[in-house]
Amino acid sequence: MYFIILAEDKPDHLAVRMDIRPSHLAYAESEGCVVLAGPLLTDGADPKPRGSMLIIEAKDRAAAEAFAAEDPYAKAGLFAAVTIKPWMPALGDWLPLKKE
Repeated sequence: MYFIILAEDKPDHLAVRMDIRPSHLAYAESEGCVVLAGPLLTDGADPKPRGSMLIIEAKDRAAAEAFAAEDPYAKAGLFAAVTIKPWMPALGDWLPLKKE
């Protein structure tokens, strides 16, 4: 089952994000469940990270919640809010279910 994790950073926490980023990336890669991920950006000519969006594969909501809770960003207190929603892929060349 797939889940989208949307996490909004606390205001004025860009330095925390940048400090923890290597640990966050290592964690996400080591868990082997991330299908697609990247930062949410601010609007404007010079966009800055303001949150995270991850699509993960997990056996159930509890596993998705556990993955999100163990993220180094979450443990560092970066996020003001985290939303986890079940999701089903439908379109895109990257589709995890697409077989050649």
